[in-house]
Order: sequence, then C-alpha cells, then structure tokens
Amino acid sequence: MFEVLSDKLGNVFKWLSNRGRLSEKDVDQALREVRMALLEGDVNFKVVKDFIARIRERTVGTAVLESLTPGQQVIKIVHEELVRIIGGGQSQLLKADQPPSIIIMVGLQGAGKTTTSAKLALHLRKTGQRPLLVACDIYRPAADTQLITLGEQLNIPVYSEMKKSVPDICKGALKRAKELAATVIIVDTAGRLHVDEPLMKELIDVKKSLDPTEVLLVADGMTGQDAVRIAGEFNEKVGLTGLILTKMEGDARGGAALSMKSVTDVPIKFMGVSEKMDGLEVFHPDRLASRILGMGDVLTLIEKAEENFDKQKMEKLEKKMKKASFDLEDFLDQYAQIKKMGSMGQLVGMIPGMSKLKNAQIDEKQMGKIEAIILSMTPFERHNPDIIGGSRRKRIAAGSGTKPQDVNQLLNQFRQMQKMIKQLSRGRGILPKLGNIKNMLPFG
Repeated sequence: MFEVLSDKLGNVFKWLSNRGRLSEKDVDQALREVRMALLEGDVNFKVVKDFIARIRERTVGTAVLESLTPGQQVIKIVHEELVRIIGGGQSQLLKADQPPSIIIMVGLQGAGKTTTSAKLALHLRKTGQRPLLVACDIYRPAADTQLITLGEQLNIPVYSEMKKSVPDICKGALKRAKELAATVIIVDTAGRLHVDEPLMKELIDVKKSLDPTEVLLVADGMTGQDAVRIAGEFNEKVGLTGLILTKMEGDARGGAALSMKSVTDVPIKFMGVSEKMDGLEVFHPDRLASRILGMGDVLTLIEKAEENFDKQKMEKLEKKMKKASFDLEDFLDQYAQIKKMGSMGQLVGMIPGMSKLKNAQIDEKQMGKIEAIILSMTPFERHNPDIIGGSRRKRIAAGSGTKPQDVNQLLNQFRQMQKMIKQLSRGRGILPKLGNIKNMLPFG
C-alpha cells in the first residue's frame, strides 16, 4: 500500500545522505519533497503541515546540521515524528474487569465489518480468549448467514436471532455468552451506505444495552480522506475507542492510515493486510513507520514465522541441511509454510535494506509454477531428483502445464542450491547470504 510513498521518501533520504554537511536550504528543499510525497499519498493537509513544521523545528539546529551524520539524524527525526502522528505506542484492546469483554464493531457497508469481526475472533482465540460472535445486522440480506458461515469455518460460535429486535438480540447474546463461558463478545452491527441518523440511533441503543469495553470502527483504507471524515462522524455521535483499517494490502495511497489518529485522536488497533482469515495484524505505529521509510519490519517477520512455522519440522530440516540431504520434498514443505506468512513481496519488504527488491517484481506466478512442477513429480523423484531423465521431464512438464525446459531449469538451479548448502554445512553456518539466496532461487 505505501510503496509509492516509500519510494519517494527513499529518494529524498538518499539525496540527504549523499549531501554530507547540510544547510538550512538543503533541509527546506528536502522537506518540500517530503511534503509533496505525503500530499500525493493522500495524507490530510493539516497533518502534513504540522508534521513538516515539527521536523523543521527539530532539524534546523546546530546539533543536527553540524553533526557527523546530519542526513541520518534527519531520517531519525522523520521516523520519530511519523510514529507520533500515526499513534505513538501500540494500543491494546481494553478488557472488562469481569468477563466477558464486549466489542461492538461499527462502520459503513462495504468496509469489511462482518469479515473483520470473524478475523478478530480468530486473533483473540489465538491469544487464549473464548470468543462469541453476535449477528446484529437485521437489515442486510444474508448478513447473519455470512457470519454463521465464517464462524463454522473457524469453529467459533455465533449467536443469531434475526427475527428479534436488536435490543433483544443483545440480551440473548449476553445470556448465550454466559452459557458458553465466553470471555469476549464481538457484535457485528448494521451498516449503511452513508452516515445517517437511524444508523447512529441504533448504534447508541446497542451501546447502552451492552455497555461495551470497545467500540471499534472498521474503515476501508482505500477510501482515503473519506475514511477520516467517516471516522470523525462516528466518533462524534457514537464514541469510538479504536479503529481497524481494512484492505491495507490494496493499491490505495495509504494517507488515511497516516491521518486517522491525528484527526480523530482515536488509536488504530488493527490492520487488515489480506483477505485470508488470519490476515489481521496488530497495529504497531513504529513498525509501520519503519516499513514506510524502507527500514523493514523484522519483529513482524519473526512473529509471522513463529506463528506459521512448525518447530519440529524446522529442527528436522536443520538436521537434513547439516547432513546436506535437503531435497525437493523439503523445498516444497518450506514453501508451503512460507506461503502461510503472506506474499513474497510483503515478506521481502519486512527485511531491512531489502525493500528495493520489490522493484524486481517477485513473481508469485513463477513461484506457483515451481510448486506445480514439484507436485507433478512422484515422492520418489522429489527425494531423488537425479533420476529425472528426458521422459520423466516430459511427463512432469505435461502434468504441471509447463515446458521440459522449465523442469530442467528448476533441477539445475536446485542442484546449485544443494551444492551451496553442502559447502555451508562444512563451515560455521548453514544459512547463505541473502544475496546468494536470491540468486539460487529457481527462476530467480
């Protein structure tokens, strides 16, 4: 989402870093470019004005301009101010003194409220909570069916009584939560195509009925400054405790995310980063700021790895790599685990200094081609790729919808990878340098 903004800011910082000593004129020129990048990225103009003023105030001084690394000092200040405008420290979900905690999800139609409710329930279950989803949208056709279907997929209970009034549904949900010993209730409320009085009145009634610990606005990150305006109206009339930005994996310019906290004074608590049910990330302002400035996000990458990688499989793989017996079955297994973490482009963007590799256009289709070729092999062939001759190549190519040359290319590059792993297993470490990994990837 922030790719264009990140690239433009990266060019400004590269220019600053190459200048050596900086003058006030240099700083002003750089800040003009930063201002333009933020405005083109759809950041609220008042937020940009305050942001630039604070950076200039902190930058134009003897300590920065006469330091040994003035360019790096400016980048550090920009990072700190960026963290400040998008939220400061991470904002945790509030908990009730006595369970269950109650979360009311509000927002307009089309923002992804129902799906996000299910994603949040899954996230909370992973942290040890026992969630109950409540279908409280009695107007949108099949809204309850959608939530029930998602609940069944995730094995999370859903309370639905569409023939009852909203206040009665709320009472029934509290009773059901007590029966299930649920620790958190997530209420999916009705939305509208626009903010109107009937919608707000109903949400206020729901809030009075349930006395929630959280009222979270689900806002579509692709709507730009409209999302900021909508958040302001919901906050003024209902009272919000937090925001969830959806569709952050899309091609929007991202300015809403940078403007939301400053304009509404309501913290962003989660971001929707994919359509998958596990595609909801806790919002860390410092990590997002690092991603925008091309500094990567190692902590999120580690968390994703810990969540998706099988520890026993990793230990088994490490032993195989030390013995130089890594085969195509292992490659396929590791690729499957990496896919659970997200797209290759997203993962590369989290590695410090590797954000520019996004310009190399990591082709997910090519990675899919590799997977198809390996899946078209027999288990014996995956364990013993050296036995694959001309006739086997033709069969594998036909089965995977590729050409024999593609199969041959994969096998040749896999042999190079095996050779490299064998050499490394004799040395001090078993992992190659990042640059070598890229060169060894099939079709890389």
